[in-house]
Amino acid sequence: MNRFQDLIGQPQAIELLQQAIAHNRIAPAYLFAGPSGIGKSLAAKAFAEELLAFNLTTEQQERVKRRFFAGNHPDLLWVSPTYQHQGKLLTAKEAEESGLKRKAPPLIRIEQIREIGQFLSRPPLEASRAVIVLEEAQSMNEGAANALLKTLEEPGKATLILIAPSVDTLLPTLVSRCQRIPFYRLSLSAMEQVLTQTGKEEILTYPQLLAIAQGSPGEAIAALEQLQAIPENLRQLLTQTPTNARQALEIAKTIDKDLDTQAQLWLVDYLQYSYWQQAANPKQLKILEKAKQYLLAYVQPRLVWECTLLSLLETKESKK
Repeated sequence: MNRFQDLIGQPQAIELLQQAIAHNRIAPAYLFAGPSGIGKSLAAKAFAEELLAFNLTTEQQERVKRRFFAGNHPDLLWVSPTYQHQGKLLTAKEAEESGLKRKAPPLIRIEQIREIGQFLSRPPLEASRAVIVLEEAQSMNEGAANALLKTLEEPGKATLILIAPSVDTLLPTLVSRCQRIPFYRLSLSAMEQVLTQTGKEEILTYPQLLAIAQGSPGEAIAALEQLQAIPENLRQLLTQTPTNARQALEIAKTIDKDLDTQAQLWLVDYLQYSYWQQAANPKQLKILEKAKQYLLAYVQPRLVWECTLLSLLETKESKK
């Protein structure tokens, strides 16, 4: 059974993981490093299933498969970044379903790392080892990262898989305890294959979205969803530099009201591409890049957009 058959464009990662299984040289921890949306989570699911089914009979492997895809295998713990709301931790999907307006990116919190410790305090129930997957591992704060470090020092009968955009986004002490599996952006032909197989070939008609995605099918799909979520009137206003200060302030107000932080961060990338296609003005790109930095630093979004749009207006007027 080839559990990696749906993973396209990552032959090196597949080879490394399959060889680890074939030769029974399974590391206590792995770091799946590479840009978002290129298959790291898909690879983690396939590898986790391989680990849980390792050295089991055919009948037992079928049981692993059923429980794995039902999301209730007792030896698998999948950890995702969360928002804290009214004393509860909500994943990004749960926050969206509950209508929670998100002002900051989600985090992997120290409570979740403690949950990993509790999970590992008991021996595996059905598999030869437990498997823990941490998505967006770079979202851990320092306290959570240090707590995880202690777990990595003595994982017991377990394998941890950390998923992050690069080694630079994690503490060097964490990276040093993981075997790195590199993932790379896809070629255009691989992008077309993924988007067609997932029923998202519509994206192929949006060259600007493909350019923003830069070889990431996941980012291309997310970009289309983000673009369609922006009201049409606002989308039209944003494709051009504001015509006056009043319009700039009104647009800033609308962005702050209608879009959460993650949508605003994506909007910056979209505007950078759009503005560059229209005028190829490096000053405009720098202004938008500063906007992204301020949004990531949790500066009040409306103020960020007011300053950004007014600065873009100045670049337009200075050319007259």
